[in-house]
Order: sequence, then C-alpha cells, then structure tokens
Amino acid sequence: MENSKLDFMHFQPEVFQAVAGKNFVVYAYMNDGSIRMLDMKPIIKSGGVFKVLEDEKIFHEKLTVLNYSVAWDIGGNRDEYKCIDIDPFHIFHSPIVSDIPEAELEPDEHESIAEAKVDTSPTISPEAINWD
Repeated sequence: MENSKLDFMHFQPEVFQAVAGKNFVVYAYMNDGSIRMLDMKPIIKSGGVFKVLEDEKIFHEKLTVLNYSVAWDIGGNRDEYKCIDIDPFHIFHSPIVSDIPEAELEPDEHESIAEAKVDTSPTISPEAINWD
C-alpha cells in the first residue's frame, strides 16, 4: 500500500513479524501489508543501548516483536519494558521490499516465513459491529 493513501491522522504503524537478514538487516511485516527493510548498522554504530546488538548471535536470536514493533528481548523474558525496540514510525519510513530475498534466509527459516504469510487475521462479521 502506498503511504500517500493512508490516513496518517488515524494510522499507527505496527509490526506483525520481524525476520533477521544478513548484515544487520531486519525485514518487518507491517500492518499496512508492506514489508520494510530496516538497516540496523547505523543505529548499532551509534552505540548506547544498541551496542549489544553488534553480536550477530544476539541480533538474530533475540529478535522478536514487542510493543507492536521490532525488538530484541535481551533478558529472554518478553518484558516489554526491558527490551530494545525501534520506533514503528522509523521502521515505517524504511524502504519497502517485495519480499525477503531467499539468499537472506537460513534453510529452516523458509518454512516459518511461508507459514507467517498465511492470512490468520480474525474476521469480524458485520453483525458483530456496533455501528452506533
């Protein structure tokens, strides 16, 4: 979806899935249907709380979605107050890609990505909506 067609007065970008790519890149599946490619190298180089992400093992293994955004669950307890997360608007302004390049994925990740692409959004019948 093109950004120009969104109502930014009411739109809040959210990340549904985050996948670590090579060379400190994250692919974020957004609630507007787009896939955004977030290059984390400049952010990691800035240091501070992001310095821990220089370790590729931590970068790949701790990556998750918390607070509706790309996050790293450093403590391993999914505490949204103790994670490292990225502002979803920053992610939303990253380049759109059509999909994750196959060369970026490990063999075991291909299956999990295919499963994630299945639409599992809940459907709400019109009768269940309070239109008042």
